[in-house]
Amino acid sequence: FYFRNKHRPFLLFVSLLHVHTPLITTKKFQGRSRHGLYGDNVEEMDWMVGRLLDAIDKEDLKNTTFIYFASDHGGFLETRRGNSQLGGWNGIYKGGKGMGGWEGGIRVPGIVRWPGVLPAGMVIDEPTSLMDIYPTVVQLAGGALPQDRVVDGHTLLPLLQGTVQHSRHEFLFHYCGVFLHAVRWHQKDSGTVWKAHYATPVFQPGGSGACFRRGICPCFGDGVTHHDPPLLFNLSQDPSEANPLSADTEPL
Repeated sequence: FYFRNKHRPFLLFVSLLHVHTPLITTKKFQGRSRHGLYGDNVEEMDWMVGRLLDAIDKEDLKNTTFIYFASDHGGFLETRRGNSQLGGWNGIYKGGKGMGGWEGGIRVPGIVRWPGVLPAGMVIDEPTSLMDIYPTVVQLAGGALPQDRVVDGHTLLPLLQGTVQHSRHEFLFHYCGVFLHAVRWHQKDSGTVWKAHYATPVFQPGGSGACFRRGICPCFGDGVTHHDPPLLFNLSQDPSEANPLSADTEPL
């Protein structure tokens, strides 16, 4: 692919099967990590991404290639062997894959590399979305977005190049399947990010932060709790979503 297209623009989209059940791992990487098959799978994915980056460097395309690495969900928590929990880890964020509202299910790293254009080591703490990939690629290719419909994504280039300081996303709606579980509001004047939860999964066992008895959390039915009024969090001050707000604790 690289050799055929290295002298003209190309788009390479790689959607890895890795870190996804059933955690298919080649023999070369089985048993490599201390974290079971999930860890082996992460290591194999890391190796594959490294091979892609090495090929781009080898063909001298590094400074002219925009690379964006991300995931469509947070780490899968329910992988286990016996009583050992051998799944993903989402840091300070509550929940994980299959949970449409909690930060651990939807907040993922977006890692960008474009050495010829973007400075290394830059961190942008603004709400963006995988929906932003499409308009970003269109802009990079010199195209125009269709004008006969609303496109929910926004190009990432102004944020990455520092020409704007804030994401254009004011609201982001978070679905679990077809069910709306949560919505966040990025309050422009203060920069505060608020989030309301309308439904949350019932953790099994309670307090575990995951749905070990089911294997993955459901989106509807007896496996979720509906909240009326919604649970409300100030993510700017409480990114772990540990302290739901009330009229007593948050006058605003």
